[in-house]
Amino acid sequence: MTSAASFQLSAAAAAELCRQAAQTQRHNVATLALHAGDCAAWVLDVRPGIDEGIAIARGDGITLHAAACHLEHIRGLSLDYRGDLRGGGFVLQGPADVEICACGAAFSPAHSH
Repeated sequence: MTSAASFQLSAAAAAELCRQAAQTQRHNVATLALHAGDCAAWVLDVRPGIDEGIAIARGDGITLHAAACHLEHIRGLSLDYRGDLRGGGFVLQGPADVEICACGAAFSPAHSH
């Protein structure tokens, strides 16, 4: 696992990733991918059961991977999971130099706006 990414995974996010990955053939892995976004520079795409890229975080029996080309963009971010009666979703949190969209799944470096 690379320490350069310094990406954090909350216990709630790890538990939800484990729950979702259990529905796949690969129960202990997930991949975090980034795509160009509309509301922010990057939109998060979490894919349970897929292990593409470099291991960036581990928790509660799950290993989260990301493409090497995305490491500079996710450095300092953390992934959480929030659920309520209407459902739930993964939510990003980051340092002051990163703007997180209100949707919680997209972000931009503060200097990009």
